[in-house]
Amino acid sequence: MPQNSYLVALFTFVIAALTTATWWTLGRDTTHEVDAATGAVTGPYETPQVIACVVVLVALVVVGALVLPAWLAVLAVSLPFTAAWTLHASSTDDSGLWAVGAILVLIGTLVGSTVVTAVTRALVRNRS
Repeated sequence: MPQNSYLVALFTFVIAALTTATWWTLGRDTTHEVDAATGAVTGPYETPQVIACVVVLVALVVVGALVLPAWLAVLAVSLPFTAAWTLHASSTDDSGLWAVGAILVLIGTLVGSTVVTAVTRALVRNRS
């Protein structure tokens, strides 16, 4: 874990920027699919997009857990991802339900990042 506060800030910024980029690249799909037979609407996210997004976020949390304090690794992924999601959702939703989604995304990323950080730290501790 870097001791220099500039390195901590740099790692935090890079992880936060990559997290935001993950949302903008994987979450830009706004196309809904309509089943011609039933008229059911699905989307906009496809399963491969969600899987790729989760894999990238987990990788960023693991890297963060290895080089940053645990709380900072969690926040460096959760906050930018939620902010990017919220900006997009609030600009495309007239119902106001984007606010509920934003809270759920924040809670989900905080819990998920905390679990990944704890597992990463435990595995590193056991290897030492």
